[in-house]
Formats: sequence, structure tokens, C-alpha cells
Amino acid sequence: MEKDARPSWDNHMQFVLACISYAVGLGNVWRFPYLCQMHGGGGFLIPYFLMLFLEGVPLFYLELAIGQKMRLGSIQAWTAISPYLGGVGLASVVTSLYLCLYYNIINAWSFWYLFHSFHLVLPWADCPINSNRTGPVEECERATPTQYYFYRETLDISSSIEENGGVHKGQALCLLLSWLITYLFIVKGVKSTGKVVYFTATFPYVVLFIYLIRGITLHGAVNGVKYMFTPKMEQLANPVTWINAATQIFFSLGLGFGSLIAYASYNQYNNNFECQAIVVSLINSGTSIFASIVTFAIYGFKATVNYENCLERTRLLLLNTFNLAEDSIIINNTFQWVEKLNTTFPQQFAELANQLEDCDLQHELDTAVEGTGLAFIVYSEAIKNMPLSQLWSVLYFIMLLLLGMGSMLGNVTAIITPLQDFKVVSHMNSELFNGLVCLFCLLLSLGFTTSSGNYWFTMFNDYGATFSLLFIVLIEVISVSYIYGLTRFEKDIKDMLGHRPNWYWKIMWAGTSPLLLIALFVFYIISYIQGGTPRYRAWNKELGKSMVTEYPVFGQVFIGLLLVSSVICVPLTALHVYCRNRKHGNQKKRQPTGTTVLA
Repeated sequence: MEKDARPSWDNHMQFVLACISYAVGLGNVWRFPYLCQMHGGGGFLIPYFLMLFLEGVPLFYLELAIGQKMRLGSIQAWTAISPYLGGVGLASVVTSLYLCLYYNIINAWSFWYLFHSFHLVLPWADCPINSNRTGPVEECERATPTQYYFYRETLDISSSIEENGGVHKGQALCLLLSWLITYLFIVKGVKSTGKVVYFTATFPYVVLFIYLIRGITLHGAVNGVKYMFTPKMEQLANPVTWINAATQIFFSLGLGFGSLIAYASYNQYNNNFECQAIVVSLINSGTSIFASIVTFAIYGFKATVNYENCLERTRLLLLNTFNLAEDSIIINNTFQWVEKLNTTFPQQFAELANQLEDCDLQHELDTAVEGTGLAFIVYSEAIKNMPLSQLWSVLYFIMLLLLGMGSMLGNVTAIITPLQDFKVVSHMNSELFNGLVCLFCLLLSLGFTTSSGNYWFTMFNDYGATFSLLFIVLIEVISVSYIYGLTRFEKDIKDMLGHRPNWYWKIMWAGTSPLLLIALFVFYIISYIQGGTPRYRAWNKELGKSMVTEYPVFGQVFIGLLLVSSVICVPLTALHVYCRNRKHGNQKKRQPTGTTVLA
């Protein structure tokens, strides 16, 4: 490959920070803690780290090597390896486009919460007053203030995906701001991105550390941390635990989107990407554990507050029902009084059966929440109970914004870099082209700011990337190992690093990683088929909670298009190249020779 002139990072640190900023994202904060909670606490770390070294690090290394060797974006890099593989890069661009469309709406929500954190009283701390000024809004009372604020104030959500409404102007403005900042961050390509990552890659750790100090000093935080580090080893016998560990590693590192190939293409040819792949992978996993400790401290605080509030309600019920002295029952002896009164006044106590709550700290800790529910509801509920809640809210949502913006840099670069490799685009002014890409994504993503937008967000989040990324990375590792050839790949690495990859990397690329990816791919297809009709959670205004419901026919059709649209790029591109080559071959055969013409 010709080592032509190409923009490059100012130094190695910029590249490492860019990779960290891209890989360390919202999933580290809201997905990994959920998986720990679901799959045995500390015991989940065993399959997690095994999958990191069997799948994560080798594939991360492979994508960096391809980008640095070819010095091209994903489409042209795979076309250079084989014209038949150009569709792999195209599939990556399509998948990154889907991600960009819905990922920035999360940043818009973060902006919304950040701006409203400057109120004297956090708007999600209490239920709003109804229009008659006679009491709280009934829907909010049936739910919780944090749930009501997210679903009704932030999203203005409809009752189903079929009920569409107008654009939420506040959310649309926040989305516009998110895309404007994204554009400013990538306006000059790696020259501007390289400066921004010093902040987006480091400041979230400052906030996490501050939250760690605050978290472990909260009342009941120790309950959450103990819960995390108490291993439930029986979960290791559950195959879903291992599959989720492998999937989390896969998506947390951002494999298959083309972002790593794009970032590495701006490296110096002899940059030591091997060491950087290991360092970034370990930092990413370490951040997940660090964020989990903070999250579980918050979990412990929230669970303890809910548990003690439940006990307080029970205490007041007993005091009022049995006319006991105010100080006779305290939170610590509530259960003893329940047993005593049940024994002494069984008939009167039986009448309270429907009013008594089952207060259980373990149940509160077992309640697992992931995604937006964790980031915007559970955390918000914990923050409102902290002293100086506005300060902690501002810090938290700034951290979410930086994590989201850092990942967006890689997502947009995965689209822009491959397109700029084409001659038609390469002659355009880069600032103009980058602006047009951001404007195009902004206009398409406005649909997520409508009243049914959150349901479309859920659809894109569940089906827009998972299937296609598994397929893309499987094709990548098989293509490098068995089409391009490991021997040639080894020579390329030696040309860049001065030494060949050792036996560990070759075993992973040639056998272990492809087999794991095939297993994940097959499991995903089986799970999708066995799952029946796709479902989503729709907000029920009457009950004040979300209910599981099936997607309508048009939603199911759209899910099918999401699953197929990126993957189909691979066989279609290969078929196009085959037909083109065959056509050119036939034309050469039909072309008369010089002797025939003279005759």
C-alpha cells in the first residue's frame, strides 16, 4: 500500500485518547452494572474478562492493524483487501449512520436535564400540581415523580408507537445543540477531534471519582457495593451469562462500526498499535468496573431509602391502627411489632393485610434497570435525595454528555472518513462536507423528538446494530484469516511494528474469535425466532407505568428492514463486482485481435 500524504494525529496520545473517548461510552455506565446485577455480581467478572482476552482484544487489534496498514476508511480499506469485500465497509457505514441517528437524542435528553438542574427545586423531585390547583397530577401520583418527568415532561410520550404527535420543541432545540457541538468537534477532522478528546476522554473520570467519594459516603451505599462484590457462582452455569459477557465486550469496544479503522488510518505507519490495543481495551473494562462501583453505591443508597420509607409507612399504619405511643415503634423494630401485633390481635391485624407492604431490602437491590431507565430515572431519583442535589445533578449530566459526545466523535468519523476517500467527495471542502453530513443526520433524527419518538428510539437501539455488527465482524475476521491470509497479515504487521504477532493473536484470529462470533450470531438468530412477535414497552397513562405490547405490522416490517439493510450490502457488493468482472471479461473475449483486423 502506498504511504501517501494523509492527515494524522499530532501525537500518539491523541489517538489513544480518541479510542478511549470512543470506546468508553454510555454502555459502561448503564449496561455493564445491569449485567453484573443480573448475572451474579462479582461472579460475572469471570466470563467478562475471559471474553475480553478471547474476543475483545484480538478483534480490537485486528481493526487497528487494518486501518493503520491501509490508511483508508472502512469501505476503501476492505476494497483494497479484496474488491468483493467492499460491502463490509459499506455495511459498517450504514450501521454507523443508524447509530448516529438515535445516539445523539440521548445527548439531547442529557442537555434537557442539565438545563433543568439549575432550578431551585429539581423539577423531578415532586409531582406537579394539576390544572385545577387542587393537588398533584394523578398520573404522576400513580407513577413516581422521576418516571413522570422523564416520560411526560421530557418525552411527552404517546400511549403507543401508532399515536404520533408533533415535535417536542424543547427536545428539538436540544437535539440541534447536540449536533451543532458534534459538528464543531469534528469540523476539521482529526485536527479538531485530536484537541477535543483531551477533555472528553478525561473529564468523565474526574466526575466518576467525585461521585465515588460522594457515593460511598451515602447512607446505605455499603449495601449496594456488598451486593456487587458478592458472587453468585451458580450463574456461571447459565449460558446466557457467558453470551451477555461476550456481547458486552463486543459492543463496549465499538467493534464493526468502522470507527477504529478510521481512527487508525490517521496514525503514522510505524505507530505501535499493538500496545495501544491492549491498553485501551483494559482501560475500557476497568472503567466499566469503576463505574459499577459508583452505580452500586447509588443503588445501595436508593434501595436503602426506599426500604426505610416502606418501613416508615408500615410504622405509621401500625401506630394509627392500634393507637400506640409515638415512640413505641421505630424503624429498627418494625418487624418485631408486626409479629407481636399479629399474634396479639389476629383478627384486627388480618384487616390490614391489603394495606401492609412487603418491605424487603434484598428485593430493592434485585430490581435491575438498564439503559435510559437507569440513566434518567434511577439516578435522578437518587440525586434528588442527596444534599445539594442541583450540584450533583449538574455534574452527573455533564458526565453523561461527555461520554455521549466522545462516542459520537467516533460514530460520525466512521461515516465521514470512508466517504472522503472517494474522489467525488475528496475535492469538496472538508468543513462543508462534515457540516452536510451532520445536517443530514439532524434532519433524519428529528423524528425521535416526536411523542412516539422514544418507541422508534427503542427500535433502533434494539435492532439497528446488534445483528449487523455480529455479521460484519465475523466476515472481517474470516476475511483477514482465510481470504487475505494470516501469512500476508503477519508480514504487514511486521512491516509496521518490526515484529510478527505472537501465537496468541494468530490462534484467536484463526480459530477462537470466529467460533465465538459464530456462536453469538447463531444464538441471536435463535433468540429472535423464539422470541415471537417483537415487543416494546408502551407508557400507560392510566396506570402510570410502562406495559409490554407487540409492535404493529408496520413496526415489524421496519425492524426487518433494519436487520437486513446493512447486512445486504455485503452480498450485493460482491455480486456487483462479480457481474462487472464477468462483463469486462466477456468484452475482452469478443474484442477482435490485430491479426484478424489486418486479414
